[in-house]
Amino acid sequence: MSDHDFDFEPQPGIPAPLPEGEEILWQGKPDMWTLARDAYKIRWMTGIMLFVAAWRTVLYWHEEGARVALPTAVLFLLMAAAIYGLMLLLAWVQARATIYTITSARAILRVGAALQVTFTVPFTVIETMSLAKIGRRGMGTIALQTRSDMRLSYGVLWPHARPWHFRVPQPAFRCIPDAEKVARILAEAAQAKLNEPQIVAAPQAGAGLAVAQ
Repeated sequence: MSDHDFDFEPQPGIPAPLPEGEEILWQGKPDMWTLARDAYKIRWMTGIMLFVAAWRTVLYWHEEGARVALPTAVLFLLMAAAIYGLMLLLAWVQARATIYTITSARAILRVGAALQVTFTVPFTVIETMSLAKIGRRGMGTIALQTRSDMRLSYGVLWPHARPWHFRVPQPAFRCIPDAEKVARILAEAAQAKLNEPQIVAAPQAGAGLAVAQ
C-alpha cells in the first residue's frame, strides 16, 4: 500500500476539508500486536492448533509409532505457524490502513484494508463513550454508543467496533496506545461542543438574533 494511495484526502484520515473553526485534536492508529491479540485472537487460534498438534501426535504415537507421529507433528506445527503469520499479517494491514481522528466537532474512523471506508461520528449523535483497558501498557479501546437512528453495519466496521455488540454496533478506536489520555481528549472535546452556544434567529419580528444553549 503506497503512501500516495490517499492523495485525494486533504489531510490523512480526513475525507474532506474541515469547516472553518474545526480543528484536529488527535490522530492515531491501532497497535498491531494488541490488535492481533484482542481482535484476531491470535493466541487462541495458535493455541488451538498447538493443542491439536499435540493431541494428534500422541494419538499417532500410540497407534502407529514415531514414523507416523513425527511427520504429523511437523505438519500441524507448520499449520499453526501459518495461521499465526496470517493473523499477524491481517492485523498489520488493518493497523497500517487505519487512521482514527478526533476533531473539535466529531470522531472520524478511516478504516478498511482492501476497501477504504470513512465513518464520521458527530459528537451530537454520541450518547455514551466507554473505555476498555487492554493489558498494562496503556492500551485500550474507546467505543462510541450512538443514537439508534444512526445506521451502522457491524460487518463493515469490524474490527473497529466494540466486540459482541451486533444489534446496535458501536464504532471504536480499537487497541490504541495511551487510551486514557485519548479518552479524556475525546470527552472534553465532546463536552465543549455540546455546550457550545448556538445562534438562532429570534422568532419575534425585529428582535434580531438570540443565543440558544
